[in-house]
Amino acid sequence: MILLKQRKAILAATLLYTCFVLYCMFFAFDRASSEATSYTFIFLPENFLKLPNPSDLLHPTLMDLVSIGNTAAFIPFGILVPLLYPIRFVRFLAGFILSILVIETIQAFTLLGSFDINDVLQNSSGAAIGFGAYALGRRATGMWRKIAVTGLSTVILLIGVWGIGSAIDSVLTKQEGPFVALSELDDSLGHAAKNTKPYHFKIGGQEITPQFNVYSAEGEEAKTYTYKLKNKELYFSMQYGIPDQGNFKGSISVVVDGQQILSNSADIQGHAPNRFEWFFEQADELKITVEGNEKVWDIGYKEMKYFWE
Repeated sequence: MILLKQRKAILAATLLYTCFVLYCMFFAFDRASSEATSYTFIFLPENFLKLPNPSDLLHPTLMDLVSIGNTAAFIPFGILVPLLYPIRFVRFLAGFILSILVIETIQAFTLLGSFDINDVLQNSSGAAIGFGAYALGRRATGMWRKIAVTGLSTVILLIGVWGIGSAIDSVLTKQEGPFVALSELDDSLGHAAKNTKPYHFKIGGQEITPQFNVYSAEGEEAKTYTYKLKNKELYFSMQYGIPDQGNFKGSISVVVDGQQILSNSADIQGHAPNRFEWFFEQADELKITVEGNEKVWDIGYKEMKYFWE
């Protein structure tokens, strides 16, 4: 009779928790007020688990908490389901993944979310952790020992999966490489950069101290610098402005593979230093045109690379 009461309590807890999770997946976080007008399906995992680095937890962002929640929130299912029904791990995980795939699909078609394979991986990892913790806790003797072993196992397995996920991410995910100053490269004609050594100047009364390079028209009305980036995936950055001394006129233009991504003249810039950043999934030819008294400094990029490259 006691076992029957326990089973009913566990079943009730499972149903209540399932309703809570479904509410979070479909209606929480203002999902109902979403203005999405098209279906979103993400089939390629961006990362294996997308869990934040331990150092990020000192100042966690909302996305860090969401990433952890996507895994931790599904751990109870790995404990509650085998408590209700004796089931093998492979069968449990297969059924769970199928259920999550159905839910993710419904999210996408109802415009209350998206089908995201990253969520499937995170949710399934959480359920697997719960099942593993349950299997270890079941071997202990006594109710309190079972609870203690299950809880401790949950923490250890979560840290273990987190570590494995981070290792897989480091292999499968590109990371930012070191900053490469544009002046370190030869131009499109194979010539080394000239007259680009950094020097001091003021813009809007602010002392500017470039670290890597300074590009200018070099006494001409305009000068174009052309570089071959060899179809690299990279984060590009630079700073620009017109120094206080001399006439306040000039402009800057940046063109990548025939597409202009920046065009800025003196009247738009104002008397202040400006910073420009851009991400290129693929960049071959870079052209920077400097006109008048414009100065452009610390131009360079960080290439996205796998750790073995």
